[in-house]
Amino acid sequence: MADFKHVTVLLEETVKMLAIDPDGIYVDATLGGGGHTNLILQQLDQGHLFAFDQDQVAIDHAKARFKTALAKNQLTLIHDNFANLRSALAKHEITAIDGIAYDLGVSSPQFDDAKRGFSYKLTAPLDMRMDTSQALTARTVVNEWDFSRLQKIIARYGEERFAKRIARAIEKRRAIQPIETTTELAEIVKDAIPAATRRTGGHPAKRTFQAIRIAVNDEMAVLESTLKQAVTLLKPEGRIAVITFQSLEDRIVAGYFKDLSRMPDLPRGLPIIPDDKKPILKIVTRKPILPDQQEQTGNHRAHSARLRVAEKN
Repeated sequence: MADFKHVTVLLEETVKMLAIDPDGIYVDATLGGGGHTNLILQQLDQGHLFAFDQDQVAIDHAKARFKTALAKNQLTLIHDNFANLRSALAKHEITAIDGIAYDLGVSSPQFDDAKRGFSYKLTAPLDMRMDTSQALTARTVVNEWDFSRLQKIIARYGEERFAKRIARAIEKRRAIQPIETTTELAEIVKDAIPAATRRTGGHPAKRTFQAIRIAVNDEMAVLESTLKQAVTLLKPEGRIAVITFQSLEDRIVAGYFKDLSRMPDLPRGLPIIPDDKKPILKIVTRKPILPDQQEQTGNHRAHSARLRVAEKN
């Protein structure tokens, strides 16, 4: 089994905000290294936890780590994308939950395993699939998607202001021969960005790699879909906690929570608000919870983390 070292960001804060009922039904939608799963399990008595991951490596690691909880029927591991949240839980006759946690993005083991192709620092085939059984890879995106589509995803998902130059550089290089490796792509991106810009703001390929990864895994569409499913599944006073690591994800989560917490337009002087007109959610965190300085110092991947929490009315 592959080594699976992962430091969970905002661990205590996330589980605390779920306000765990020891006898409740909970979901860890992003199992990863099992940090949230482990802490939630410690607080359960007669309750049950369902942990999702589309990465078989994460599932295999959890089978070994949580043998006791599995044997006690306190934990169910689900090898599936959280895009299928409702249907996967329905197979276990679960139609309502007390809380759900999301820790979005790529886990440390996925980044650190060179062959997965997520890192612009480690030479590997262009892959970037979280679910290694799916057909679409980063190689296909880089070598087969047309210029306008490439530019669009790099600009939107990477929020990269030099998206046009980068897409043009990729198009020019692949016309000579296919782009095969992560470091080859990283060099192309680096060369496409003006030298003055390359000197600041971290690795110049970071935004482009993020964009391609999001496109490969259809992360934004999946996020929007799973949030809707999660809110539908939540019981009254059930909570949803979401950790994001980039601004596009955070805006989607914040916007969705805000939309569902708004009061609708109602006639003036209405003495009682009808139940079907009340907001679906109550925002628990008006501002996102951020890692403290100690956590940011000890874990460089914590720097961009944002935790938002909402409660079902």
